[in-house]
Amino acid sequence: MTGVPTIEVSVVEDHPLYRAALVRALGDAPDVQVRVTAKSVEEFAAYRQPGGGVAILDLRLPGVRDAAAVVAVTGMGHRVLVVSAHGDQSDVLGAIAAGARGYLTKDADADEILRAVREIAAGNTYVSPTLASILLDSSRGRQPLYRVPLSDRERQVLSLLAAGERDQDIAEALAISVRTVRSHLDRIREKTGRRRRPELTRLAIEEGIAAPAQGR
Repeated sequence: MTGVPTIEVSVVEDHPLYRAALVRALGDAPDVQVRVTAKSVEEFAAYRQPGGGVAILDLRLPGVRDAAAVVAVTGMGHRVLVVSAHGDQSDVLGAIAAGARGYLTKDADADEILRAVREIAAGNTYVSPTLASILLDSSRGRQPLYRVPLSDRERQVLSLLAAGERDQDIAEALAISVRTVRSHLDRIREKTGRRRRPELTRLAIEEGIAAPAQGR
């Protein structure tokens, strides 16, 4: 398609058949180019792809997974579209809070996946109509909250902490040292007065950085 910018897409999906189907669907689009495919966030990180593209990401991956996977891939500079077999409220809200720009379940057809990729590449967001009600319901009845002045990196650290990650896991997900993670946590504690990890998890929920835990 002459004159139309190419959308660069990566696929991080551990199921080989679904990964291959995604690549075929993307490859048929004249305005999309598949950069790399990977079975895990760690494998994707090893490719050291430049940021700016769209990363289609499953949540239930080996190694770094769920909200931590979203934070890790967005931290590499990619716009994340989650395509997951799971569409529970905790999954959707957790992924969006962690920085995903879109969310689809795996029953979405190729046309909808491409539509979502194009919207996200254009700087917009996309959530399938079947999941949009989850976001609407979660916002009803909320009162405006005082927003704690946290930096983007502090919010990423807080999101991972709220997802249950240890300091070492947070360091690996964000490619920083454990010492730096603890320094960020110390600054968060100074800004908020919240000291213990359960208090910080509650802060993340109040700030919309993480979703309330659902039964697992």
